[in-house]
Amino acid sequence: MTSPAPSAQPARARFRPATSPGRRAGAAMLSAAAVAFTGFAVATLALFVGNGQSPDVFGQVAGHFFASAVIAWALLSVANAVGATRRWFLGLLAGFASAVLAALLGTSWTVLVGGRGFAPDLFLFVLGSLVSLNLVFIITVTLAEVFLAPVVQRGVLGFVPSRAPRRLALVRIPASNLAEGELTHLDRVPIDQALADDQWDNYCAALVAEGWETIEVDAAPDLADSVFVEDAVVMFGDLAVLTSPGAESRRAEVEAVERAIAGVPGITIARIQQPGTLDGGDVLKVGDLVYVGASSRTNAEGIRQLRAILAPHGFTVVAVPVTRALHLKSSATALPDGTVIGHPDLVDEPALFTRFLAVPEPEGVAVVALSDETLLMSAAAPKTAAMLAGFGYRVVTVDISEFEKLEGCVTCLSVRVR
Repeated sequence: MTSPAPSAQPARARFRPATSPGRRAGAAMLSAAAVAFTGFAVATLALFVGNGQSPDVFGQVAGHFFASAVIAWALLSVANAVGATRRWFLGLLAGFASAVLAALLGTSWTVLVGGRGFAPDLFLFVLGSLVSLNLVFIITVTLAEVFLAPVVQRGVLGFVPSRAPRRLALVRIPASNLAEGELTHLDRVPIDQALADDQWDNYCAALVAEGWETIEVDAAPDLADSVFVEDAVVMFGDLAVLTSPGAESRRAEVEAVERAIAGVPGITIARIQQPGTLDGGDVLKVGDLVYVGASSRTNAEGIRQLRAILAPHGFTVVAVPVTRALHLKSSATALPDGTVIGHPDLVDEPALFTRFLAVPEPEGVAVVALSDETLLMSAAAPKTAAMLAGFGYRVVTVDISEFEKLEGCVTCLSVRVR
């Protein structure tokens, strides 16, 4: 079923680069450079104008303040690296002290290179310059360190390089022993392998029809659950977190998925290590919030490791209990606007989600946001599809009945790389 509708705006997390030591050092140096340049420019311009705008004066003044600015940059680079921009009063102290010391050293350098010995009268001149020649420089550097440096430093640390839009989907062809897949909450029933293959083809065709390029992970004929590729890796922008599946029979699935994701340009890879376990189906992203199901497949150590991996990138991990379904996303997923949808019989604690909406069918809990306005979901939930279409979404449905017999859903069958 397809229903055209106006767009809805997603609550999508923007990937933030981790603040590595090199990045922090660069931010400190650039913020210091911005302050030093501002002090140089304002002081030079002020004296140039104040002395009749003479070109000869400009050259002398610019040379003098250039030396002071370089010294101020070096001093403030150190100060900003150790946290001078965290509080305004720290910036005030660091800016004033650095400006005064830079003015003293810069003026002394100007005197020495001018061939004049450092006689007592020149010493007094250097000190007196703090309230005359160098006063504008000192005031400007101090104020710039308080107001400008924190802005520049935050901007550098939060900068995310732009890249071309990316719509890739990792998929994996069903194994020949699909019927032997792991089951936790459902009784085993016969699987029609041929029908499952056709349904997988149609699922991939739906992705392609909506503008997604599919990347096939190497086939694993003997790994029954390998078609559920979502459980092997979770994407957070350009960060791929390789999982440690809770079912031992599934751990061999990760190797080929790693090869496939490593072939995508710009991807950084992290991984969950044993004894931690984490299935991708237990990870639900809603903006900067990452809900992680504490299920039979994901343990406390796996959640702890994921929290440690994501914290430098600005994500907050919220653990939620999962006892009524295989994975968290077997019971709840999120709409592009950030609303979490789920079936009351499958969700342990709906109140843990910021916004929760109950759906009328268990098969309707899983949606894949193909765009801001388009959802992919199971054909087995027509009431839910109609409800979501009424909310302004265009709903694309696919028949995945053979995979649902194995506790699978539309989210399990692909990993979207945006």
